[in-house]
Formats: sequence, structure tokens, C-alpha cells
Amino acid sequence: MAPTYAAAPSDGPTTLSIRVAADRMVAMSNPAGGSAVPGPPTPGYPQPGYPPPGYGAPPGYPPPSGYPPPGYAPQGYPPSPYGGPPGYPPPGYGAPPPGYGAPPPGYGAPPPLRPGVIPLRPLTLADIFNGAITYIRANPKATLGLTTVVVVATQLLALVLSVGPLAVAGRLDPTLSGEQMSTDLLIGSSLSSMAGAVATGLSAILLSGMLTVVVGRAVFGAGITISQAWQRLRGRLWALIGFSVLEVLGAVLLVAAVVGMIAWIGVAAGAAAAVVLGVPLVFALIAALIYLGTMLTFVPAIIVLERHGIIEAVLRSFRLVKPNFWRVLGIRLLATIVAQFIAVAVAVPFSFSGQMLVMAASSTAMTLIALVLLSVGSAIGQIITAPFNAGVVVLQYTDARIRTEAFDLVLQTGAGYGPGMPESTDHLWLTRQN
Repeated sequence: MAPTYAAAPSDGPTTLSIRVAADRMVAMSNPAGGSAVPGPPTPGYPQPGYPPPGYGAPPGYPPPSGYPPPGYAPQGYPPSPYGGPPGYPPPGYGAPPPGYGAPPPGYGAPPPLRPGVIPLRPLTLADIFNGAITYIRANPKATLGLTTVVVVATQLLALVLSVGPLAVAGRLDPTLSGEQMSTDLLIGSSLSSMAGAVATGLSAILLSGMLTVVVGRAVFGAGITISQAWQRLRGRLWALIGFSVLEVLGAVLLVAAVVGMIAWIGVAAGAAAAVVLGVPLVFALIAALIYLGTMLTFVPAIIVLERHGIIEAVLRSFRLVKPNFWRVLGIRLLATIVAQFIAVAVAVPFSFSGQMLVMAASSTAMTLIALVLLSVGSAIGQIITAPFNAGVVVLQYTDARIRTEAFDLVLQTGAGYGPGMPESTDHLWLTRQN
């Protein structure tokens, strides 16, 4: 006779069903009938009143001995690959996949705008050098072409002024000694050489100003022709010349003052005192020239791009360079070394050939050829290095304004005009914060 069951108050329907199923299995295993009291468990089956393994203990009952708490692996089994008990995420949940590591700083931030030759942010040394080369490649006619015209014309003029008086007087013969040359001829030759130096200086000022205009447009990715650069520079040329003259006069007066002081010490206290006191004075003179030259680095760019007068441009250059003095000095010095190394390397074949011809010259024609070779070597060196030097100075000036005045925000507004409206970006150089 099948037993009847009354549900205990704590039994749910699931527990009662399990108990009934277990007793039925026990009854089926005892064909002779008998008590429903369970005997020893049949192998492979659970004890009556307990659910099969894996279902956990009934509510309100402790787990049977030998079974681990719910959520933990039985003894002798490996732990779950998901770690802790149910309800907890597996270890490392939410972490980046292996091998990726932490995201880099600024990850997800947009790259800086770069409408032209430089990114519109504080510049690195690589940015400045790359920009000084890129603007030459982007504007070959307005850089290399313009430089070639100006440098070749200047070298020819200097050559004519230096050699002309000697050739006219018939004194260009290399066989003549210095005693055979008259004093008037030496004075005339010296004056011609000075005139050639002045012409070279003026051409350098003109070239620097026009290249400054080219770089100012290249920052926004806009090109410019030689005639447009001249139109932009024409009204500022006299200010550039005036500043250059004042700069040279200031350097000459400073050198003359130190030399005069050393001479006065030598006369008053003797040669030994002049040497002892003169050495520190010479070092102080060199330091002063380097300092003043660095502080005045941005004056030409300010005169051309911001269109200020000489005095205001000088004061503004001091304000821009002062917080960035060592950076400006280091980059300018490195750029000068690189440019001179390139110029010397290019001019070596011409200089060597010219010097050999001068020493072996036995006629006026050979002397002229030697002088022409020397001029060609110097001209090629200037054609290569002048645009690079001008680009480095203007980009340093731009970087100084970005660092001291947040000028990159102003330049970013100009980037919206695009390279199709270059005239619209020229006025942005006039914007500054006091």
C-alpha cells in the first residue's frame, strides 16, 4: 500500500515532490513490499529524503556531510574558473583584455589642428626644424627661387665692386707685389669692398623680410608669390633697415667701448694690468653680445608681421624672449651650427678649387675664375641656408607667442578660413594679449 504524505508547514511543493519521488524509488527497489522506512541507500541513488547531488539541500536543512557549501567545488574537484560564490563577478571582470595595459595619457582627445607647416600647439625642436624645411618644399618659388635671385645678384654686385677698381687700373695681375700698388688704389679697393658688404647686408635684410612673410602664410597652409610677398613687405622695409643699422651701430659702440677701456688700462697701469683686466672684459663683452642678440631675435618678425615701429618691436621682443631665453638661445644656436655645417659642406669643392687657382694663378683670367668659384660656393651655401634660418626664427617667434599669450587659440580661428583666403589670416598676427 502506497504511503500517504502530509505536507509539513515548512515544506514547499518542490520539497514534497522530491520526497515522494525518493520513497517511490525505494519501494520499487523492494518488490516484497514492506515498510517505507528507508534502508541502506542503493548505490548510485541518493538517500531517501535528500535531493540528487547538485540540487543543494532542501530549504531549512543543513547540507549533508561530505558536501561543500553551495557555490564551492566538491572536495577533489578543481575550483570553478569563475572564482567566488554565485552572485559575484569573475576575477578581472571589467578590466581591459590582457596585453593592452592602461590607456595612454590623452587617449581619446582629438589631435591638434595642423592647417600648415606646424601643429597649432606649443612647438618642439622637431616641430620647428620640420616646419622650417616643410615651408621651403611647399613654396619653392617664393623661397629657393627668391633666395637665388637675391643672393646671385648680391654676389655679382659685391664681386664687381671688389674687383672692378683693380681691373680698371690694371692691377689685377697676380704677379704684382703689394709694394707696386698705390695708396689710392688700396683705398679705392677698400671702399669698394665696404660697398659690397653694405649691399650684401641690405640684400640679407630684404630676403629675411620676404621670407618672414612666406612663413607667416605657410603657418596656415597658404602659398604666396614673390610679388605678393613684396607687396606685404614694402611698407615695412625701411623699419627693417633702420633696426639693422641701429643693431650694427650698437654692437660697434659696445666693442669700441671695451677696446678703449682695455687700452686706457694698458696706458695707465701697464700691459700686465691690461691683460689681467682685459680677459674678463672680453668675456663680458661676448656674453653681452650673445644676450642682446638673443633678446632682439624676434624684432624683424614683429616689424613685418605685427607691423610695429622699431622701439615698440624691440620692447616686445624683450617681453617675448625673456621667459623663454634659454630655449630661444639653444634652438637658434643649434640651427646656426646645422646651417653653417651644410653651407661649408656645399661650398668646400668651390672654395678648394678657387684657393688652388688663386695660388697657381699666373694671369688675370685665372684670378677672375678663382674669384668667381669662391663667389659661387658662397652663393650656394646662402641659397640653401638662408630660408632655413629665416623659417626657424619665425617659428620660434610663433612658439614664444603660443607659450606666453596662448596664441594657438588665435591661430585656430584662422584655420577655419582655410588656405583659400590667405589675406584673411594676415590680420591674426596683429592680435596679441598685453
